Amino acid sequence: MAATLSATGAQNARGATHMLAGVFLFSIMDAMVKWLVADYPVHQIVFFRTVFALLPCLYFIARSGGLATLRTKRPLVHAVRGVIGLAAMGCYFYAFALMDLADAKAILFSAPLFMTVLSIPLLGEKVGVFRWSAVLVGFLGVMVIVQPGGDMVQIGALAAIGGAVLYALAVITVRHLSATDSAASITFYFTLTGAAAGTGMVAAFGWVPPSLVDWALLGGVGIIGGVGQYCLTQAFRYAEAAAIAPLEYMSMAWALLLGYLIWSDIPDVEVFAGIALVVASGLFILYRERRLASVRPSRLPKVRVR
Repeated sequence: MAATLSATGAQNARGATHMLAGVFLFSIMDAMVKWLVADYPVHQIVFFRTVFALLPCLYFIARSGGLATLRTKRPLVHAVRGVIGLAAMGCYFYAFALMDLADAKAILFSAPLFMTVLSIPLLGEKVGVFRWSAVLVGFLGVMVIVQPGGDMVQIGALAAIGGAVLYALAVITVRHLSATDSAASITFYFTLTGAAAGTGMVAAFGWVPPSLVDWALLGGVGIIGGVGQYCLTQAFRYAEAAAIAPLEYMSMAWALLLGYLIWSDIPDVEVFAGIALVVASGLFILYRERRLASVRPSRLPKVRVR
């Protein structure tokens, strides 16, 4: 028993290390996107995010067993997941252009709330009073952050909420795919779909020529995002989801720090209160899922693919 507990602890520790690395890398990527979206259209940043992410993705495939890992009998589901994921990416990139980094990230953290709601029609999940209460508290937090008022901020908030809903749908789709397909194939087909769509959008909507420095930044968005995705995938491969999922909220701290250092953003007291409500509700849902998983298999998605 002691050896088993020790092995489980070691695996969770390894997963936590990958999780923290992935969260940090995605936080850096989000800050880079917010910086770049002031000068470049969203579709062009999506292009770089997906095309350059193919480089670490190919490494991920090689580490996972080569081309054999890409076999799939569900290409249509991969295509649907790709479209939903790209739409989510476009929404939260657009939100970064109109909102403070921490505000947008806090709203995006409402995704677990939408997963809970969507699990009822899509996964046949029964949601009890405790989780419904957590969902309502989380949505209250979102409304505190949004603070209906200025038109541009409001548009940004709606984009962030839309991104959260779409991300929740994408994760549920990934949960279905993960029953038959490898993490490598799920990541690869999403990235490939994004690269193809991004190329089409650049051809259709135009291209802003980047400076030499911005070429490096735009390419870095894709490479850092790809490596971050690899880290998160490995984290959930090594460790129990319930043990490491709360670490994802570390990105909120990074968003606050980077927003202050780069743009001198200091959220209002109301925004801090909204962030606290959203994070607390998300953590409570994770806690309830961990308890319920001890008495029945959870059908809520546990895979994080961004």
